[in-house]
Order: sequence, then structure tokens, then C-alpha cells
Amino acid sequence: MDILLSGANGAMGKNIVELIKGQPEYNIVAGVDRHADSSTVFPIFDSVKSCDISFDCIIDFSHFSVVSDLIDFAVNQQKPIVICTTGLNDDTEAKILEASKKIAIFRSGNMSLGINLLIALSKKAAAILEGDFDIEIIEKHHNLKVDAPSGTAKMLADGINETLSAPKKLLYGRHGNATKRNSEEITVHAVRGGTIVGEHEVIFAGTDEVITLGHSAQSKRVFAKGAINAAAFIVKMPPGLYDMSAIFERI
Repeated sequence: MDILLSGANGAMGKNIVELIKGQPEYNIVAGVDRHADSSTVFPIFDSVKSCDISFDCIIDFSHFSVVSDLIDFAVNQQKPIVICTTGLNDDTEAKILEASKKIAIFRSGNMSLGINLLIALSKKAAAILEGDFDIEIIEKHHNLKVDAPSGTAKMLADGINETLSAPKKLLYGRHGNATKRNSEEITVHAVRGGTIVGEHEVIFAGTDEVITLGHSAQSKRVFAKGAINAAAFIVKMPPGLYDMSAIFERI
């Protein structure tokens, strides 16, 4: 499979490059990145519109500002795309949905198989424990991460709310809240420090018992591996919008 890698010179792009080395079934034929890096062994274009190299699939770990152009390019080339970039606005989200009628698109805010399993387990637990347990989410990341809470914490909260018969209000932190805990809320807490790659816990606190589900990423390679697996999956699929649940169905 020939891959066009968007965000090739970023941290995640470099992880994908390293992971693909020695795997003859995958080949990065070109990259897209606004920042030059002479160490790459494949051509880098500063804009996807300049790319004139044929490929089988796009993997995108870039910046939300360029995703719209990537989608247009993928549709024009009639090629599938794996979108890993987060922070997309409503217009781009709408464009993804429309484009998925013409090409296969894989979209996930977290490409770790383990995290997506955590989401599935949290949804199952929420359905069983609803009404009797308070729900809290704690996410931890390195001190360079600028957004809080994490996109993954939001995925967890949204997934749980999709399962509940009575969705709960999301509360981000408890500072300034001088009242007792409201049972109709899910509180999301963000921790920033050191070089923590990513840790997420979902706490179900009931009367005299607590259930904790968690995931800890030890390196960014888990996200790179998930993106490559998603590309291998999506390149065989018809037009549509896919996520990790589609892969789970085939495990």
C-alpha cells in the first residue's frame, strides 16, 4: 500500500515513518508538511494541492486548518483517507460527512486500539450502572499539550452519554463549584505534567464500591500503529464514514 502522509514532519508523522520501516507491505511515497526536513527519504510537498505522486491512501496527522483541503484532494483523487487530526470545526466535520458519500473515510480522535476498547467498555459499564453510580473522568498528558480536556476524554464522555437513557451534563473541573456533587453530571478533570504520553481513567463511584477503567499509553507508537491499521482497513472499503468500532466488528 502506497501512503501519502500528511503532517509527515510532525511527531506523529515521524512515528509512522519509523514504524513502517522494515514492513514491505507499506510504502510512504510522499509527504505533506509546511515545515521542511531534509532527513526524509520521500518527497515533501508544502501543500497537498502540489502533490503529483500516485498513492493508495492518505494518513493525516496534521493541523485542523489543512484538513478541508485534504478532503477535497482525496475526493478529487477518489482515494480513501484516515483523518487523525483533532480540533476540527463544524464546517470541516460537515465536509467529512458529505465526502464519505463518495470515498471511504476513517475518522477517530484517538487511534489507539486500547483507548477505543476503553470507550466500548465504559459504554457497557454505564449502561449497566446507570442511576446508581457517579461518573468521573480523569485525563493526564505531558506539559506541552495546549488543549484541555483532551479529545479522548470528550470521546469517552460522549460515548457514555450516547449509552445513557438520560444523558448527563459535562462539567470540566470543579473549581468554583461550592455545591455538593450533582448526580446528573459527568466531571472531566485534566492533569498536565512532565512527559506523560496519555492516561485516561473512567471512575464509576457507587455506594461502598468503586469501579475504575483505565488506559495508559507508553509511547506515541500506539497511535501510529492504529493509523496504519486503519489505512489497511479503509483501503478495502466502499465509500462511507468508519471508526474503530468497524475494526472491532472484524476482530
